[in-house]
Amino acid sequence: MIKKTIYISKPCSIHLKNCQMEVADKEFGDIRTIPIEDIGIVVVENQRASFTIPVLNALSDNNVSVIFCNECMMPHSILLPFEGNTVQSETYRLQMDSSEPLKKQLWKQIIEAKIRNQASVLDAAGKEGSVLKPLYSNVKSGDSDNREGNAARIYWGQVFNDDFVRDQNGGDGLNAMLNYGYAILRAAIARAIVGSGLSLSYGLFHKNRYNAFPLADDLMEPFRPYVDISVMELWKKGICELNKESKVGLLSVLTCDAVLDGVLRPLELGLTITTASLVKCLRGEAKKLILPVM
Repeated sequence: MIKKTIYISKPCSIHLKNCQMEVADKEFGDIRTIPIEDIGIVVVENQRASFTIPVLNALSDNNVSVIFCNECMMPHSILLPFEGNTVQSETYRLQMDSSEPLKKQLWKQIIEAKIRNQASVLDAAGKEGSVLKPLYSNVKSGDSDNREGNAARIYWGQVFNDDFVRDQNGGDGLNAMLNYGYAILRAAIARAIVGSGLSLSYGLFHKNRYNAFPLADDLMEPFRPYVDISVMELWKKGICELNKESKVGLLSVLTCDAVLDGVLRPLELGLTITTASLVKCLRGEAKKLILPVM
């Protein structure tokens, strides 16, 4: 089942009523009721939105990612449940005991898929995606020679205009749109990770001591190009700033089509398939992750 993404941009009060989330507009008094089991992500942008504890607990019980934005309207924090799977402790142990060779092989697969998808974005932009083929065709275990970085330099130099410089830490215009889209994607993959019984804290490659979600940053890599192509399509329409229109477009990334294991699926469902495949790899039941192909 495809879960809904709820975008809260107006002052409102959110509480629990009859096991459903009730959203009451503080200015006009309009009331909207949404079954919690239908929700996947809630994005809270308005600084005057208020929640009751029971509704937050109900959202957590249903593994809903609640994203809170800061005063700059950018995603800033996330609410996730401590327990999202009945065999969580067993899966945590598999993560902790996984060998370095296994993690390096899985990271190799992730980078291959990411660069391959970046090539597809370049093709969609009318550029030569084939320039990335030598990079995704020969990725070594653990990406020891940094094919990811080499591909990024080529990719970001072509996907938009010649003046574009990628800024991961802020910026405006296209960078702000990309960062917003990635934040939504990160929250969605975090939800899928928790739902599969995995710990966000044990990454395959990302290991920054200040990063609480390294596994989310690992597994979202092959899905990033779906955000890129969404931003590119908005840019072609003349939408070059992070505003309400572009945010709605970026939130719809989770419902776009993605091919996983030869089957066309909504991207949100694809995230769960990828995290479930990681569990199988950790258990020794599979050798390959199921990753998206654009």
